[in-house]
Amino acid sequence: MSRIGKQAITVPDGVTVTVGNDNVVTVKGKNGELKQAVNPDIKVEVKDGEINLTRSTDEIQHRAQHGLYRALLQNLVTGVTEGYTKKMELVGVGFKAANQGNILDLSLGYSHNIIFEIPKEITVATETLKGQNPSITISGSDKQLVGAVCAKIRSLRKPEPYKGKGVRFAGEVVRKKAGKSAGK
Repeated sequence: MSRIGKQAITVPDGVTVTVGNDNVVTVKGKNGELKQAVNPDIKVEVKDGEINLTRSTDEIQHRAQHGLYRALLQNLVTGVTEGYTKKMELVGVGFKAANQGNILDLSLGYSHNIIFEIPKEITVATETLKGQNPSITISGSDKQLVGAVCAKIRSLRKPEPYKGKGVRFAGEVVRKKAGKSAGK
């Protein structure tokens, strides 16, 4: 039995969970509405403020999906109640970030600025304080979407291993390489 899959998901007050006939779970809360399609072999039951998942057989694939779908549904419940936030920082001379609504304008050392459009489900905030690196805060109710947007922004200028310049997550440690050794 999957240790994660066995655990029940508690549904907090103000959150409604419905299971459609095509095994699509819909979770509604104060931060919006999220949906997740579940494999028909995994049964989803909502009783007494708890979500329980059971699998039909002990096949390897069903055991793996049991824990997976439980974790995905937990992420939906957490997303509509609390939401998810990730913070990124731009390390490098002249690196800047500014936003107007959901349009993010990044200056990352290229010959041109990068205009990045954020999905409407995500909110973005930029902050530039004197003596600190510019930071970008990305928040939303969908954990997968928040992570995908952060990964896309990071891919625009990954931290390089010699000076550590680039876009990184707050608190991320970049391993630095030793440069070339001195001449003869």
